[in-house]
Amino acid sequence: MEVSYGVLKQQLEAQRTRLQEEIKQFRITGRDNLGYGNHQADDATDAFEQAKELSLLQNSERVLAQVETALARFEADTYGICERCREPIDPARLKALPYATLCLDCQQRAEQA
Repeated sequence: MEVSYGVLKQQLEAQRTRLQEEIKQFRITGRDNLGYGNHQADDATDAFEQAKELSLLQNSERVLAQVETALARFEADTYGICERCREPIDPARLKALPYATLCLDCQQRAEQA
């Protein structure tokens, strides 16, 4: 399977832009009026929505950091090389998860630890 690193870099740059915009939008529209409703059920719904949005924000920030790291690895000419074993990461894995920093074997070992 042939994967173009140039295409993966473009995908990462587009994902970075999208994530930065999502994070910016959340911060603009974030809710700060929790507890000011007229009914407890409304407050509970607002609390749930706020927790959900915060979780989504944190996930976007985490993925953005991974995308930034992958783009930095392009600049350092280490993209596509496993951070642990220094072997090439399977192109199919990079195609599925362009910001992967570990090969599949090392990722599985990390998850078992």
